[in-house]
Amino acid sequence: MGFLFRSRKKVGKNSWINVSKSGASMSTKLGPVTVNSRGGVWMNLPGGFTYRGKWK
Repeated sequence: MGFLFRSRKKVGKNSWINVSKSGASMSTKLGPVTVNSRGGVWMNLPGGFTYRGKWK
């Protein structure tokens, strides 16, 4: 198992800049949905489930 580096800095009420080994991205939370600049989307669903996918 390898090591991962990831840092997250809050830049607004619902926005973050994420920095990792592969570069930087920005993410924004809109209600139960979080989207990032690399095309990732996360959605919190009822019952403790989470959907994770791509929009690009």
